[in-house]
Amino acid sequence: MTAVDRVFAAVFPPLSEYNIPTPAATPVLGSAGFEGSAEAHITIDWDLKDTAAEQVQWERAWHTATIFLSLPNEQLPPINDRNDHSRLHGKWWKRCTPEVAAALKYLLSPDSPGARLRKGQKQHDLLQWYFEEAGLRHFIQHVRPRILQLLEDPDSKYGVSNVVTYLERAHTVYFHNLQEHVYPLCDNGGEEEKKWILSNLTGLLTYSLPQQKINHDLSELFKMHAEASLEIQSESSTTEQRKIPNVRRLLTRLQNIRMGGSRLQKILAEVMSGVLSAYIKQTYAGEWMSRSKVTAKLRYWVENRFARYIVEMLAPLNTGTSPQTSPETEIALSDVEKWQEIAINHLGALRTEELFNIIFEWENDSSGAIEDLKRYVTNTAARLHVTNSFCEVLGRSLLQPGAATTEILQVYISIIRAFSLLDPKGVLLDRVARPIRRYLQDRDDTAAIVVSSLLADAETSSSGDVLPELAEEMQNNTNLTAQEDDVADLDFDDMEWMPDPVDAGPDYRKSKNLDVIGSLISLFETKDIFVKEFQKVLGERLLKQAQTFEIEIRALELLKLRFGEASLQACEVMLRDIVDSRRVDHVIRVEQNKVMSQRTEPVPALHARILSHLFWPSLHSEDFFLPPEISASQMLYATGFERLKQSRKLTWLNALGQVTVQLELEDRSVTEVVQTWQASVIYAFQNEESPRGRPVTKTVQELTSSLSMSESFVRNALTFWVGRLVLQPSPSDADSYHVLETLPSSALDPSSSSKSMKSTLLAAAAAADAATSGPAQALRSEEDITQEKMEVFWQFVVGMLTNQGAMPLARIVMMLKVVVPGGFPFGNEELKGFLEGRVREGKLEVVGGQYKIKAS
Repeated sequence: MTAVDRVFAAVFPPLSEYNIPTPAATPVLGSAGFEGSAEAHITIDWDLKDTAAEQVQWERAWHTATIFLSLPNEQLPPINDRNDHSRLHGKWWKRCTPEVAAALKYLLSPDSPGARLRKGQKQHDLLQWYFEEAGLRHFIQHVRPRILQLLEDPDSKYGVSNVVTYLERAHTVYFHNLQEHVYPLCDNGGEEEKKWILSNLTGLLTYSLPQQKINHDLSELFKMHAEASLEIQSESSTTEQRKIPNVRRLLTRLQNIRMGGSRLQKILAEVMSGVLSAYIKQTYAGEWMSRSKVTAKLRYWVENRFARYIVEMLAPLNTGTSPQTSPETEIALSDVEKWQEIAINHLGALRTEELFNIIFEWENDSSGAIEDLKRYVTNTAARLHVTNSFCEVLGRSLLQPGAATTEILQVYISIIRAFSLLDPKGVLLDRVARPIRRYLQDRDDTAAIVVSSLLADAETSSSGDVLPELAEEMQNNTNLTAQEDDVADLDFDDMEWMPDPVDAGPDYRKSKNLDVIGSLISLFETKDIFVKEFQKVLGERLLKQAQTFEIEIRALELLKLRFGEASLQACEVMLRDIVDSRRVDHVIRVEQNKVMSQRTEPVPALHARILSHLFWPSLHSEDFFLPPEISASQMLYATGFERLKQSRKLTWLNALGQVTVQLELEDRSVTEVVQTWQASVIYAFQNEESPRGRPVTKTVQELTSSLSMSESFVRNALTFWVGRLVLQPSPSDADSYHVLETLPSSALDPSSSSKSMKSTLLAAAAAADAATSGPAQALRSEEDITQEKMEVFWQFVVGMLTNQGAMPLARIVMMLKVVVPGGFPFGNEELKGFLEGRVREGKLEVVGGQYKIKAS
């Protein structure tokens, strides 16, 4: 009571206690205007019948209680020890006098006539007033700013721990009077009132504090503690880990101030999920060896380390007590199994990220990772995630123009083997194989590489265009059977039939013989594409010098099981031609030796391979003049063949032969196995009269004319012999070549040769190798065959444009289909490409989209 009030009261004594006026409004927090009112003598009469008198009594009791429960309008006292409450007594925790106790009882007791009279009216609810006028206002004005300051303190590594300590002090201040004086007066010990206050406090903390910042700080704190406890390496130093607060005690404190519960469990679950993932990546990344023990090790670690740690951390949230004082924590088997499954899922996610590298390193025994992944793909969602992620990486890392076809095929073979192990039913392989199969089908060299690899020698093949693994698979594969037809699934006698998996696509069809060779052969839309390419590659191999054809025979027999004998009849005839040629050649050579023994001049030994041209692909038939000795041997051989096969004649394919040439020069002797056109060109340089002391010289034009040989063959041969240091181009004329009878001394002794001479020799050898791999293929390409046919149709085009004038492309194609006997076999695009070539040659011109003969 102020001095003015005391003077006024001395002059005008107060009326009876029932007529003392109550303040018009409840005093604000910290108001001292009615500081002494709580000490006044108040008598509570529970049997008042007068309504006005009861109202005055209620207001005086309300005034006394609110003064007692009000909080100072200032910050909480500094915290030295959260268990030290000496600073709170007096100002924050006031003495409860008998008058205050009587007022609180009258306001709160269920038996109070005033409380019954005002039941359900919020304006007369003392707990509502305390929360809104005391707790809410004081918290917003004084507690919340201090918490924000603690969270933003850059010098505090663990500001959230200080926040919890400060909130504990506020919780102690706010709830002391309630627990000591209010709750005991309520019905049932104030359980309902306590729940209401705690619920409102939880909402206050949730919506008034920066939850994102608090959650982030708690996550970092829990993460560092988990990594230190589970011995997981992280970016945190050992010193920082030693300074981590007692997290389990912190969890208990958070639970006690209503900041725990499901919210804190969610934060802890996210942190432990990240910690588990980090441990798996740190421990098992790159561990792909077969007979994988990763899953067993991981299950053991989860059961004995991870699960126990989680239970210890969750105990404060479930019980609200410190785990240090609780008995040994029991771990439910169902919880352990659940956490083990979560760990397996994390391991599966890691293996999914590594899947492309696992398959790329398949030859280094990385199948153990597939065993780990197999335990992950047990549901539809996981299977879909694995295939989608792998297809994305596949398209980004492999299916690019810069990747070689052999590399793509090698990865595809590893994909087949890996996914066959991962999912024997073939559903996952069917999904991931679709993009790579489409990409391989669009590559022009896919068929050639596949066929060449099937016919390659697995032990000696080292070419970049051959897959030795596929050749080995071909040699070891004896389970090739005929391809299944479309009604294979309708075999009602198959007692092992199973329905398609639930996640199989609408066009899924499981092959009963899912092998590498079968998958590669099925790349092609029809078997004719593969058979045609196989016939071409087989022809190339058969025409090369070889002693045996065991690989070719084995491959042919195995493919006949898959495609049937009718599809490979031409290949079988080709192989029989080569085998029969040896027998026929031996018979003819025996007869010729008898004739040759009567001659004195030496005759070159000639061996021939006799082909049935109707069953072989188109062969190079370029004709040119051969040395006279070779021509004579051919005539003699043909005569012997006609005597042996009276109804058949030989047509020589000079461009396909090989010749062993021995050259005698002034300072050396050179022996080479060359193509026939290369032998003809070098033969043209001998027996030529030249001025004394000057070497024999020939030009490209002279050789082309004298040998009736195409310029490309002539230049190829000249390049080859220049590389073998037999010919040398003229310094003054690039198309003139002469014989290099003697080599410089530096060329004969490479150890003493100069740097420029060494580079010259290397360049010459490279040129010779390039010439050897030039136009040496025995079979003609599709482009050559198409070009030859177009030359025939060119005469029809010239006639139409000459007689009828300019025409558009579509009309030319239409008329060719009408006038050409047998029809025009090409489309608009093929003819357009051919006509554009004639435009570049200056024979045609395009005006307004129409082709016409160019005027000379």
